[in-house]
Formats: sequence, structure tokens, C-alpha cells
Amino acid sequence: MHVLQSNKTILMSSKSLEEVYGTIDTTGSMTWWKRFMLFIGPAFMVCVGYMDPGNWATDIAGGSKYGYKLIWVLLMSNFIALMLQSLCARLGIVSGKDLAQASRETYPRFINYALYALAEIAIAACDLAEVLGMAIGLKLLFGLPLIWGVGIGALDTFFILFLQQKGIRYMEVLIFSLVFIIGSAFVVELFFAKPDMHELALGFIPSIPDSNALYIAIGIIGATVMPHNLYLHSALVQTRRNGTDSHSIRNAIKFSFFDSAIALNLAFFVNAAILVVSAAVFFKNGFTEVASIENAHALLEPLIGKRLAPTLFAIALIAAGQSSTITGTLAGQIVMEGYLNLRIAPWLRRLITRALAIIPAVIFLILYGESKTDELLIFSQVVLSLQLGFAVVPLIHFVSDKKRMREFAIGNVMKFFAWIAVSLIIFLNLKLVTDMAMSSAHAALWITVVAIFIALLVYIIIFPLLQSAKKSLPLHDFTKVETPIIESVSYNNIGICVDFSATDKNAILKGFALGNKKCTFFIIHAVESAAARATGLESRDYETLSDWKMLNEYCTNLTAQGYNAIPLIGFGDAKKVIPNIANDNKLDILVLGAHGHEGIKDIIFGETISTVRHKVNCPVLIV
Repeated sequence: MHVLQSNKTILMSSKSLEEVYGTIDTTGSMTWWKRFMLFIGPAFMVCVGYMDPGNWATDIAGGSKYGYKLIWVLLMSNFIALMLQSLCARLGIVSGKDLAQASRETYPRFINYALYALAEIAIAACDLAEVLGMAIGLKLLFGLPLIWGVGIGALDTFFILFLQQKGIRYMEVLIFSLVFIIGSAFVVELFFAKPDMHELALGFIPSIPDSNALYIAIGIIGATVMPHNLYLHSALVQTRRNGTDSHSIRNAIKFSFFDSAIALNLAFFVNAAILVVSAAVFFKNGFTEVASIENAHALLEPLIGKRLAPTLFAIALIAAGQSSTITGTLAGQIVMEGYLNLRIAPWLRRLITRALAIIPAVIFLILYGESKTDELLIFSQVVLSLQLGFAVVPLIHFVSDKKRMREFAIGNVMKFFAWIAVSLIIFLNLKLVTDMAMSSAHAALWITVVAIFIALLVYIIIFPLLQSAKKSLPLHDFTKVETPIIESVSYNNIGICVDFSATDKNAILKGFALGNKKCTFFIIHAVESAAARATGLESRDYETLSDWKMLNEYCTNLTAQGYNAIPLIGFGDAKKVIPNIANDNKLDILVLGAHGHEGIKDIIFGETISTVRHKVNCPVLIV
């Protein structure tokens, strides 16, 4: 039983989002509609990243300065996003790997480190936009200073962890609810704004009025086709447990495409609504420099004349920031585990992600004040766009690979459009960086950045083409694993920890099963009372005396059965006391009983086992 359980753990540890992997079963007999509804969800979690506060900043800037002229950029970005997200879903469904895992098994280690660093920068840039957006929303509704709102934004960590423990469906329902709030708010906003439909239609004709429009257009592309969402979607589709036959896989790809089409078109509606409202209200009235979310909120009421509009605007902004931060957390977990094969506690991963966003936000607010936040928001979206090529190029390679994707590899037509899309993105990014280099006082630095940018892109484009077919590399290095020749194992010194609870009986039975009557069994207990912690061996409080009495009674009864049982008692924190006792007495193995609590209770009551097993010099058996 122990071996089977261990093997199961090894297999599961190579999966994306292990805690929710394959938790929704789409197999079995059911109606088309019911099966379709089971697939709805992953793309909605992805689409919230397409309507986060960073999008708001770029859409407001574009609409107020250029009217409806940049709405074609939104439409083009939406088509590109739909194509790329459908490719991500295909990769996850067919290969069982997310984009980061597939990169790790394809590219050399130093390239993966570079790609990981770029992915983390993208996540930090996105999270920065979400933190600032939520802070701005709180300020607009309640008058809180931005720096307070940034601090409050850190508290969502615990809420996200709670939802992740409850299951993926709970997170999807929350996300859908927040998306519904955002969409409903902008339906009302559009009704109040009364846009010019003829001018709106002309906005779908491609044009770039000037270089600043290019900067905003690239920001829109980066805000819409977000690189970290490509990693996220390829992992989220694996929360669905599909059949392994070709028919089931094709159905999963088809339903996932429908999920993406519905969700991303809703995201397009929200982004288009923000730009249209900005064009109809600000550009039309001569306010062409409204690049600030706060200014947009302040001008809505006097220009539209409805008090409800600015309130809905602020509520939708908070919903956008809160929903996007959930997806940023999951994306951070995916890229860290996929690229580095490093799995850390979700709460620590969340704190790292949030700290990477909050620290720059706080520093920026201290140095420049609240007036420049929207410039930072737009810049964060341009940073996102600069990362796109490094996520999209590997993705196209992977879904084109027939050895990896079998009959589900994309055809030549899809390949053509995918490479055209990524080429457009790379060209626009290179033009932007080149323009910045030409106008910058630090031209040499910018030229170096451009050179590195191009060199890395060329490498990740060419490398898979030059490589001969590689075998799929496992996430664990099985070349270092050998099946041992089983020999008799004997222990001389066996330690058994007791706490005078119901777990003691099981711990003692398992511990004594490891040895025989020639062994020495150390029965260990740590007294953690206040007096014991303060005075140690000098302690004579009631808990110390009663514990010592119980410990001796255990040993007396065991000795009467013919075993050599020695009581050992320590004073203070069990996480420190038990390892000291185990190492001082040179134990061959230590037996610990689990307390049966987890999650938040570990934080409240303490977690002994995890700490002890890292500090002792012998194997640990947990019962």
C-alpha cells in the first residue's frame, strides 16, 4: 500500500496545478449540453486578464486621444488572443503538459532560466497593474489613499488560497461573477455615453495616426494578448479529465475552443466598451489627454450627467483588479513549477508574486506620488507586450510538432496565421524599442537591450528547427534512480514520539513493528508548557510532572512485555527538542504521529512534522 501511494504521488507531482489536476470528469454518458458546460470555465479565468486595470489605462488613453481610431487594434488583438489561447488549450489537452513544462523539456537550461525570468517579469507587471487598479478603485469609492489601497490588495492572498483548497469550480464561479459585474457595468456606461455609430464603424479601418498611437497600440496588444495567460490556459484545461481516445480528445479541443470564443469575445466587449465610452465622452468633448483612470472617473458625472455611471465605473475597476489577481497567482505557480521544477507552498508563492508587485508600486508612489500612476499602468502593459514573442514562439513550435501532438498537430494554414501574428507582434515591439532607443539619452543601453532581445528571439525560433527529434524528457531525472536490491533492514535504536493522545497507540505499534526485543526503543515526549519553556529541567509544574508520570508508565508497560524501552523527555518547542534528542541519541529511525489538522490550523496550532524531518539525521516514519 505504501509503495502504491508513493508511486501515485510521484506521478501527480509532474502535473500542472497538482491540487486541481483532473478534478472535473468529462467522461461518461451525458448530454451534449452537460458535457459542454463541464468545459466552460478555464477560458473565463483567462479572460479576466484581458480586462484588468492595465487594459483600462490603455483603452482610456487610446479613446480619449484618438477617438474610435484604435478600436481595430482591439479587434485584431482579440483574434490573435483567440487563436493563441486555442493553441494553448490544444497543447495542454493533447500533450498533458503546460507551456512552461514543454519549454523545459525542449530548450537548454540557460534558455529556460531566461524564459522563466521573462515570464516572472510579465506576471509582476500584470500584478502591478492589478494592485494599482484595485487601489484606485478603493480610492474612488471610499477616498482611501492609494498607498493604503495597495496594502489592502495584499490581503487577497488568504482568500485565494481558501478558494484553491475548495476546488477549481469555486474559483471559476467567483471569476464568472466578477466578469458579469464588469460587463453589466459597461452595458450601463454605453447606454449613458451614446456613441456615434458611424464614427465607431470607421474605427475598424486600420490606421496609426502617430508614434504615440503606436505606443498605446502596443500597450493594447500587450494588455490583450497577455503572455502569462498562455501558460495559465495550457494548465487550466488539464483540470478536466478527458478520455484518451482520439474522439474524446477532439471533443475536448472543440469544447475548449467554444469556451475560449465565448470568454474572449466578452473580454473584447468590455475593452471595446471602455475605449468607446472614453471616445464618446472625453474625445468628443475635447478632453484628449485623459490618460488617467481617476480623471476619467471624475469627468464621467459632469459630462454624462448621471451619478450612477462613475460609481459603476469604480465598482467594475475593483472587480477587474480582484479577478485578475487570482489568475496572476496561478500563472506564477505554473511557470515556477514548469520551468524550474520547483514546487513551494502556495501561500509563499502568492506572497512572492504580490511582493514583486507591491514593492515597486509603493516605491513609485513614494517617489512620484499618485499623479503618475496611469503612466506606470500603461508602461506595465508595454512590458507585457515585449514578453509576448518569448511565449508565443515556443507555443507555435510545440503545437506544430507531430511527434508531440500526433494527429492533433496544427495544419499549415493555422501555422501561417500563427507565424504572421507573432511576426507582427515582434515587429511592433522592435519598432517601439528602437524608437525609444533613438530618442533616449542612454542610447547605448537601449541598443544593448535590443541586441539581447533579438539574439534570444532568434535562438528560440531556430533551436527547435535544428534539433533532431528529442525524446520527451521527464520532469524528474530518472537516470539517477535505481531500484535497490532488497536486503534485510535492522534498526538498533528506534525513537517513538508520543503526546498522550489517541495517535500514540498507532505510533507505538508501528514503531515496535520495525524492531525486535534486542532493539532499544526510546519513547520521546516534549513538554511545551510555559514553565517548561522558561526553566527547562528545573520545571516542576503540573504538566511536566503528569507528562513524566505518563511517559514512565508507557515504558514500564512496554518493559513488562520484554522490550527495552527508555523514556526521554525534553522541554520547550517540540520542533527543536525532538531533533536534538534524535540526533544526540543517534537514532536509526524516528516515528512520528500526525495530528490530523492542516491548512490554517497548521498556522494556528503549529506544524511539527515538516520541521522535524528536515532537522533529524535519520529517516522519519509518519503514522
